[in-house]
Amino acid sequence: MTQKNSVRRVVGSFVLAVSTSSLAAPEPEGEPFKEFWSPGKPNPGICKSSVLVGTPLGLPRCLEATNVMTRLQALQDIATLNDGNRAAGLPGYQASVDYVKTTLEQAGYQVQVQPFPFTAFFPKGPGTLTALAPLPANYVWEEDFNYLSQTEAGDVSASVVAVDLSLGAGNTSSSACEPEDFAGFLSGSIALVQRGSCTFEIKAENAAAAGAAGVIIFNQGNTEDRKGLENVTLGDGYEGGIPVFFATYDNGVTWSQTPGLQLRMVSDVLRKKTETFNLVAETRRGSPDNVVMAGAHLDSVFEGPGINDNGSGSAALLEMAVLLGKAHPNNKVRFAWWGAEESGLVGSTFYVNSLSDEEKQHIKAYLNFDMIGSPNFANFIYDGDGSSFGLQGPPGSAAIERLFEAYFKLRGEAYEGTEIDFRSDYAQFFDDGIAFGGLFTGAEDIKSEEQAQRYGGAAGQPFDPCYHQACDGIGNLDLNALEVNGDAMAFATSWLSLSTKIIDDEIAAAQQAQGPTLRKQAVRDIERWGSDYVK
Repeated sequence: MTQKNSVRRVVGSFVLAVSTSSLAAPEPEGEPFKEFWSPGKPNPGICKSSVLVGTPLGLPRCLEATNVMTRLQALQDIATLNDGNRAAGLPGYQASVDYVKTTLEQAGYQVQVQPFPFTAFFPKGPGTLTALAPLPANYVWEEDFNYLSQTEAGDVSASVVAVDLSLGAGNTSSSACEPEDFAGFLSGSIALVQRGSCTFEIKAENAAAAGAAGVIIFNQGNTEDRKGLENVTLGDGYEGGIPVFFATYDNGVTWSQTPGLQLRMVSDVLRKKTETFNLVAETRRGSPDNVVMAGAHLDSVFEGPGINDNGSGSAALLEMAVLLGKAHPNNKVRFAWWGAEESGLVGSTFYVNSLSDEEKQHIKAYLNFDMIGSPNFANFIYDGDGSSFGLQGPPGSAAIERLFEAYFKLRGEAYEGTEIDFRSDYAQFFDDGIAFGGLFTGAEDIKSEEQAQRYGGAAGQPFDPCYHQACDGIGNLDLNALEVNGDAMAFATSWLSLSTKIIDDEIAAAQQAQGPTLRKQAVRDIERWGSDYVK
């Protein structure tokens, strides 16, 4: 063993020993370790040291929010020069890829640029829905109806034909889920379809196969929370070729009971098959058989620059990668910047599905960082053990959650669990049984009074009032949230880069209890993929 490796292992063991005692501490221990994350410049000796910079105390100290903000400003500048966005498939995203790649290469990384096919979808303007007969009427965009993501463009005027509806509370609608539901359907009509049972893609493609010129899918109405408008998607693979709208349950019922109804629907969207890219890089050092992955999506929505969503996670990940480039991890750390997350987790799903079973087995953990600087933030940790929301992650996920909790306790910061809802890039890792965890500071949901007391900020307001909007720019951040969550990211990543024992122990216990078939567990019926419902 070389002298450098000997020193590294001694120091690493010391830091892990200190950190392990803190991990077991039941109460917050903010003050004793305050010097490791207090404001101001860190000791350059720590950040320049290949031994200290990669430790669970050194890396958080060196990952400064001010440096992350510099990288965020670069992403803002890219968006400003490219029609105000960094959406996948458009020039702003390509410029973002080039920026991250150049930065990584300057830090000594070899960067894999992974192309993948996807269907770009961008609303160009609001849709139009009007009644032509028996009485004229105009319906209100984003109140009565909206687009299904991945709808085709089109201008259709036709009679409306209801398809196998099941109305009323408690219904078990399977409208349009079977080709037989369209028996007797008049070709060239607009199919009026009810949500329920199968995916929106299946419903719309069955309608198209039956000769429908357009489709309106209205909410199911079986419960009160399934009556209004939702963000729903046909999915990247939709091949129906016709426009599809989503509507409220009450409107659907009214239309289904209106004899002689004719509607006009105008879909003003851009949809095209293209390709975009993931970026993947990994540390030169560390075991390739025990990989810790950390990822963030790099693309924005079409509507804005995406600085909190998800420039914040992407920029912090980039800063962490630069710092870890000089470190000596025991386990290889792999970084990923995902493309087309906003189109339905397309890039991360493609990446995981492209791996062999052996390559998947080498990934011990995936850490996801999607929005870590929300202006009205809370500190959310994915609920890996299922204690808060009932769905438990693959074996090892509970240990990752505890690791993040330990850091917030150590720092004296409030935190809480967030639901595993498959809205971000951990989804395919979960489905393949890979332990995962990560951080989130809130999106469009409303902050409660209790949360405002715990974290500050405004109760009754969204965690991010600019979520998926043009105002998600460089001013749409909380610097404290970015600092604390960036440090938590660094703490967990550096810990696992030195030892995955807490995950190994949990996986071993699960194997003993359940047998060795831990991966590819069928544990859920997919209802949501990314920001939209799929059925």
